[in-house]
Amino acid sequence: MTRRHVGSDFDDFLREEGLLGAAESTAAKRVIAFRLAEEMKARRLSKSEMARRMGTSRAALERLLDPANPSVTLATLERAATALGATLKVEFVKARR
Repeated sequence: MTRRHVGSDFDDFLREEGLLGAAESTAAKRVIAFRLAEEMKARRLSKSEMARRMGTSRAALERLLDPANPSVTLATLERAATALGATLKVEFVKARR
């Protein structure tokens, strides 16, 4: 018998421990922060200019760009997208189970 994987995968472990949702949320926030920073860099936007375009403070933008800060709203993401000349797209994807 040539089984490639024995036992459960890491997602199964996190699900069983009740940690999968938190892990996915943390990962999503890290991706959002990274992508925003990359888009700002590509457009040569300073944090001060980005905050001005968003109509918010630089401190609020710092929180948005902080991958460890889970506090983010759809309204803030929409303002960030608009400031970058983009639109925000949110979608529900069927979970793998």
